[in-house]
Amino acid sequence: MRLSRITLIPLCVVAITACTPSALSPLKPEGQEKSSKTKVLETGAAILQTDSPLDPMNIYLDGFHAAKDDPAHQMEAHHFCRQVNEDFAQCALFDGNTRQANLIGIEYIVSEVLFESLPGKEKKYWHPHNFEILSGQLIAPGIPEMAEKELMKGKMNSYGKTWHVWNSAPYGKTGDKLPLGEPMLEWSFNRDGEEMPGLVEQRDQRLGMSTQVKRQERVDLTPLAKPQMGVDALNGKFKKPTTPLSGVVDKRPRR
Repeated sequence: MRLSRITLIPLCVVAITACTPSALSPLKPEGQEKSSKTKVLETGAAILQTDSPLDPMNIYLDGFHAAKDDPAHQMEAHHFCRQVNEDFAQCALFDGNTRQANLIGIEYIVSEVLFESLPGKEKKYWHPHNFEILSGQLIAPGIPEMAEKELMKGKMNSYGKTWHVWNSAPYGKTGDKLPLGEPMLEWSFNRDGEEMPGLVEQRDQRLGMSTQVKRQERVDLTPLAKPQMGVDALNGKFKKPTTPLSGVVDKRPRR
């Protein structure tokens, strides 16, 4: 994954959510409103506490996740990421892209090179990214098409390790008002038809975009795609038929 800050800084990265329509969190956590004392402390902290590790997390990606153990449990996830180096990125996940959004999880992203260096037992936690890119489902809202295309090209053949710790915005269901239960390992879609009807369409309508158009614009990335582990992890776990996408192929582990 190569997300060049040099390329993206002039393209609304610093204030990325000002460049794209808002995605409001679907729920308000339980608890009393902030007191005047808390608000004053927040103001002081904003002025005096600088050099936050959150400052570099200014690359905004929008995509979809399904729970690996329960793939019918799906949601849109807003990623705010920091590119640590050419092979490793780390993202905080939210259920929206405004100041009121709830922190719901984390995702680490590694290149093919780093993934192949992982122990065999570790690889089962990492989902492949090629379908997300080639299908047009993974997007970088608010930046020009050319920059987004280059960003996605740099993410080809990468993998993500994603944990959700708050079931706040499951599509078609009511979320929890607080982070409850165990963390959920999330997975990527890897075939057409794995996503719930309406999940992608509601995102497209809100942003005034077309995932299908994105797909067509990324067809020339298909020759870059290599077989990836985990493509078949959810195959057969959906009630409706699913169809493969050209370039998205499962890589069988060596015996």
